Amino acid sequence: MPDKHELETYDPPLSGFRVLDLSDGPMTATGRLLADLGARVTRVVLPGVTGERTTGPVVDGVAIGTAIDRHGFAHATADPGSHGWEQLLRDADLLIETTPPGSPAEELLDVPGLRSRHPALVVLSVSDFGRATTRRRWQATTPVFHALTGELSRSGIPGRAPLLPPGELPYHVAAAQAAFQAVSLYLDRLRTGRGDRIDFSVLDGAMQALDPAFGMVGSAAAGVPLSDLPRGRTEERHRYPIFPCQDGYLRICLLSRRQWHGMFEWMGRPAEFADPKYDQVRERYASPDLLPAIGRFFAGRTRAELEREGQHHGVPTAAVLTLAEALHTDQLTARGFFRDTELSPGLVAPVPAGITEIDGHRAVAGPATSTQAASAPILAARSRRGEGRPLEGIRVLDLGVIVVGGDTGRLFGDLGADVIKIENSAFPDGSRAALPGPMSHGFAAGHRNKRAIGVNLRDPEGQALVRRLVAQSDVVLTNFKPGVIASLGLDRAALSEVNPGIVVVDSSAFGPTGPWANRLGYGPLVRAATGLTSEWIYPGEPSTFSDAVTVYPDHVCARIGALAALALLVRRERTGDGGAVSVAQSEVMLSHFAARIAAEDLARRGHHRTEPAHDAPWGVFPTAGDDDWLAVTVRNDADWGALCSVLDRPDLAADPALATRTGRASARDRIDAAVTEWTRRQSPFEAMDLLQAAGVPAGAMLRAADLPEWEQYRERRAFREELHPYADEPYVLENVQIHAAHVADPPVGQAPLLGEQTFEIAAELLGLGTADTTGLVARGVLEALDEQAGPAARAV
Repeated sequence: MPDKHELETYDPPLSGFRVLDLSDGPMTATGRLLADLGARVTRVVLPGVTGERTTGPVVDGVAIGTAIDRHGFAHATADPGSHGWEQLLRDADLLIETTPPGSPAEELLDVPGLRSRHPALVVLSVSDFGRATTRRRWQATTPVFHALTGELSRSGIPGRAPLLPPGELPYHVAAAQAAFQAVSLYLDRLRTGRGDRIDFSVLDGAMQALDPAFGMVGSAAAGVPLSDLPRGRTEERHRYPIFPCQDGYLRICLLSRRQWHGMFEWMGRPAEFADPKYDQVRERYASPDLLPAIGRFFAGRTRAELEREGQHHGVPTAAVLTLAEALHTDQLTARGFFRDTELSPGLVAPVPAGITEIDGHRAVAGPATSTQAASAPILAARSRRGEGRPLEGIRVLDLGVIVVGGDTGRLFGDLGADVIKIENSAFPDGSRAALPGPMSHGFAAGHRNKRAIGVNLRDPEGQALVRRLVAQSDVVLTNFKPGVIASLGLDRAALSEVNPGIVVVDSSAFGPTGPWANRLGYGPLVRAATGLTSEWIYPGEPSTFSDAVTVYPDHVCARIGALAALALLVRRERTGDGGAVSVAQSEVMLSHFAARIAAEDLARRGHHRTEPAHDAPWGVFPTAGDDDWLAVTVRNDADWGALCSVLDRPDLAADPALATRTGRASARDRIDAAVTEWTRRQSPFEAMDLLQAAGVPAGAMLRAADLPEWEQYRERRAFREELHPYADEPYVLENVQIHAAHVADPPVGQAPLLGEQTFEIAAELLGLGTADTTGLVARGVLEALDEQAGPAARAV
């Protein structure tokens, strides 16, 4: 529990932000994210409107996932149209609801009507496929989302059935996306007095925030989009290889030349790999001999020895831990990420204490006297272009690198902020350094709607110029190793002297404190060290690790960092002061397994735990075609009856042994065989349409290249083509971020080359003339494109 000092010194950023939560099911995680940032969330029971879906294992009759998500919420009951309901609406800033589109519950809630009565209210309407689409009545589950986002097509071993990733990741990442969107519109409401309704699709959120096919890709992809991979599921485990060792498995990451040189030295400089061609990542991937040689080198050592030696040689390494092992590492203990929390009388379990640190504090209850932000005196004074984007007038300095850094800034830029990317060629963004040419699809996706200035951050003059930019900015984004930004004099403490209102976001693999703080931490290594890699396997086959291609948790961590930054901008409107956000990727990931972790802890201490087995069928089934698959899931008796009807199997429907969820779960093999017999005769899209028309959640396994062509994504304007001046062909990029009446699509601002707008930004924000900027470029303080610096120098 938080101590008295925390409660006295910490002002949660969303104190005074009032949320009415009518949601049920997995998307209750949205309210949890807001509550951890200080919002007052009230769970409202509205008869005829609110549902009763719960999540997570059940312990002593308590659904643990739901209990964690709603812990600390206030509770209220009201009737639609009653005075009590209207009073709740008058006092609220945000309403979250999950009524099924086209249902009596949606009609009874009547969001258009309540918004006409309360026009300042922001409404987050969550549904599986969105409300403004012909598929608004379709149903989805975790396997269906994995299939329709393309994630399933990249999970598993080629030649085998695709593998469903562990947990409920689509919902968790979508919840972060939903919370970010809601707070962005609330901040806009403070400036304009006008609310809005977000038509939020969980499918969209999962597609964009889990591992987007047309978003920014990891460094190992060398800028190649997932859509350019061969149609067949390719073997990609060599990208972040895992090797058996004396007491388990170890994963390494060899991307840069420096990392390869460290590996070469570690192995004793073997002559067979001394050829300079191995400096190129493609050559290392193509070698039939390198990985087996590394495997032999590792075989006789323990995980701890290899981690220690790898870190010493500058080779990113991580032991592949089980989830149980990950929960007892020195790092997690030192960070205090889990706190014992009473979820129900007598049920005390370890629960994440918020997945961000704000000003060094974990999530704690805010002071009772916290005042509400009734307006936005700081941002309301800013000029706006009037283009319909909620973050217009906000300036962001983007020092971020790779996926998390790039995507966080891109989220701001898509919603209208002026995002300025700062880097230099001596220490470029790693994702730029991996490019095969001046631009790539992945870099264009992650850095669109930004301007770029080249600054030497290791030069005192360069640092001084950045501080001058900070004085005119609102947010600074970083995700260097802990300590790097402070060594440059650009940490929150230093920057607040220049601009007390600045908000600084820091993202790292394991957090800024603890014994692992300085570890080299790429996403695959974080997944290994937190237990996810060991979970992402075929059941009963511990060596079939299948998480090599995914970029999770980078994109969801970007949403978490952006959400917390917006929350601090809300607080700044109350206090005038900025703040600091710290995001640990490992902790974001562990939070997605919080219900399981809590339930297992309770079970070890003697509480009765029941793990509700998925109904049957629940999985992935082969269809007619070449490696084409279909996710089919049944949630209840109604789904089962509908499935039997589509399969034309009255014998199954009439079998009393299959009349209950428990009975079907016990006969899973028999049911799966019946479903397979039918799906093998169907195309995946025809089968999906037939099942969805009957109300059965089903989804064809889409590959990356399929997504822009699918009618659902076309209706949602999910993608668009952009012709970049440094590309031969148009890039397909994500499009709409927020579906709301007053929010425009993202602008079309192509990703910049390094220093492409140096002269422009120097003149506009630093007040430097052409001669001054040219001189700074000549001295290496600033950096610009040659074609800009050359003419500028001649003009002088």
